Amino acid sequence: MRCVLLGQVLVLLWLSGAWAEVLVQPDFDAKKFSGLWYVVSMVSDCKVFLGKKDHLLMSSRTIRAMPGGNLSVHMEFPRADGCHQLDAEYLRVGSEGHFRVPALGYLDVRVADTDYDTFAVLYIYKELEGALSTMVQLYSRTQEASPQATKAFQDFYPTVGLPNDMMVMLPKSDVCSSAGKEAS
Repeated sequence: MRCVLLGQVLVLLWLSGAWAEVLVQPDFDAKKFSGLWYVVSMVSDCKVFLGKKDHLLMSSRTIRAMPGGNLSVHMEFPRADGCHQLDAEYLRVGSEGHFRVPALGYLDVRVADTDYDTFAVLYIYKELEGALSTMVQLYSRTQEASPQATKAFQDFYPTVGLPNDMMVMLPKSDVCSSAGKEAS
């Protein structure tokens, strides 16, 4: 029993140390961050992601600031069998721009960089199918990422140990083109 508890404490200390290296956008403003975003690129060491990355399409997020610093997020994922939708609450953890999303297995979500008007870079540390992984997503207000956005994304993800061969630029899809846009 003591060995198991000690092991769990050591893992938690290691995880909190790994998370501490990723900074959050200074003076994050959830109201300015609210609205429609497209996930135009992703990089991850998640085995599930790596197995599917060549078949993924651009998805969207409609974000709404909530009292207390939480975010209400409506997600739309185009798939071969239609538009899949999911709602989740991003629960604020400590500072503004730092969240966890228990419903999705997201242990740590940080808005690492954003200009609010064109792009955002999100760091996600998650658990999926019993495995821990790191993901970085590039959000854009339009379906075309600006050169500034792409540079911020490409400069950031290597700092968390993710190589270029795990990155994908997501192709556009019109599967979810009408759903959710009214919510913004």
